[in-house]
Amino acid sequence: MNHIHGKGRLILYAFSGMGINMLNLMMGSYLCSALLKGGFVGDAIKFQTYTGYDLVVAAAWAAFVLIAKIIDGIIDIPMASVTDNMRTRWGRRRPSLVIGLVPMLLAFVLFLIIPNPSGVSWVNTIFYGVVLCVFYSFYTLTMVTYYATFTEVLENENDRNFVSNAKSVFDIFYFILGYVVVRMLLNGLNIRTVALIVLPLSLTMLIPLFMIKEPDMRIKGEGEEQAKTEQPPEKLSLARSLAYTFKNRRFILWMLSYFMMTFSVQLFLGGINEYFSTVGMNMIFVMMAAFGPVPFTLILYDKFMKKHGFGVAFRYALIAFAVGMMAMFCVGFLPAGTLKTVLSVVTGLISSFAIGPMFAVAYSMPSQLAAEETEETGVSHSAMYFAVQGLFAGVASGIATGAVLVALKQTETVTFMTLICSLGSLAAFALTFLLPKSVSGMGRSGSKKASEEGKKE
Repeated sequence: MNHIHGKGRLILYAFSGMGINMLNLMMGSYLCSALLKGGFVGDAIKFQTYTGYDLVVAAAWAAFVLIAKIIDGIIDIPMASVTDNMRTRWGRRRPSLVIGLVPMLLAFVLFLIIPNPSGVSWVNTIFYGVVLCVFYSFYTLTMVTYYATFTEVLENENDRNFVSNAKSVFDIFYFILGYVVVRMLLNGLNIRTVALIVLPLSLTMLIPLFMIKEPDMRIKGEGEEQAKTEQPPEKLSLARSLAYTFKNRRFILWMLSYFMMTFSVQLFLGGINEYFSTVGMNMIFVMMAAFGPVPFTLILYDKFMKKHGFGVAFRYALIAFAVGMMAMFCVGFLPAGTLKTVLSVVTGLISSFAIGPMFAVAYSMPSQLAAEETEETGVSHSAMYFAVQGLFAGVASGIATGAVLVALKQTETVTFMTLICSLGSLAAFALTFLLPKSVSGMGRSGSKKASEEGKKE
């Protein structure tokens, strides 16, 4: 596969996933919550729910959300094996992107339909549950394939960190779209209409289809033809690919901290509408404060990493998120007024020091660890790293949004959501001390020798 060079082309490649991520944000933060009116008050019931009343059985829906997230992670493992082993005349990554993209978009549109608009019913519950499973499965196939190319089209660790940071900035852009612009649209439009307005952004995923240049991945014949053409990497069975991934001690130790970080972030993002509606904060002001400075806070994070390595830089991000969430929890109990508005914006500013890095690591770490394994063993199966990471993330997200958030909504204790987020981030911080030196030292200037020594641990 060709390498992508030049800052402009690298930035464009990082931009590719923004539209699909935006659909995922709409699904997780708006559409799933819109099926139940719990946690919404006033005009929010009219605009942020489908009909203004419950459409699904709450307990069963909570189970479906958890199941969908788990299936999302589990099914991506065989799907990752498929994309890693795909051999076509068009390569292996571009066909996988198309196979994931089309069913995902169809599922997103189907989720906007109301099978039984009369009220709570098992028909609605099962319908939305099945469609949600389809959406998450093919969403992750699309994104796992895209992320897997980071190992292959980006030539070195510096390029992977650059694209990961750029991708994180675009993540913040779609979060501003999702939590500021969409929130403003929801003052006059119903959530289903807004979801259709967002749908065309998915076309950004066409960018990799044109930028990736893959050779014919079909096995060539013996002799002169074979000598003239590049042979595809060795095929790995699903079992062997999983074995390679789970035997990578560096990756598994990273997954422990990543699991708790994902739980905290997804709980906050999944319940963001209910939380701000309950505590009486201005969501638009807080989200602008949290997301706006991220390009600049990423520069600070990058300086930390170059000077001290990934371990110190990542711990700084986790502590910033824990402090921001705890501060938001405390401010939520203040009476409405100017002081509460100002302090709520401050909590967003504190959180902004964490948000960019917490998104960036989801791209940079698995791609770099997969690249190192390819360098050490010659085995190329980068999609499996993102699939396994997706499994951990799916379970963490399912617990956060399918169990904890629904329980908070049903018991009317959504105000405690940010406290739980803070505690989860502190748990992730503690788990980072299990990371080996080869991981903690990543990104540090002049750390190549230390990294090589750390791999021997």
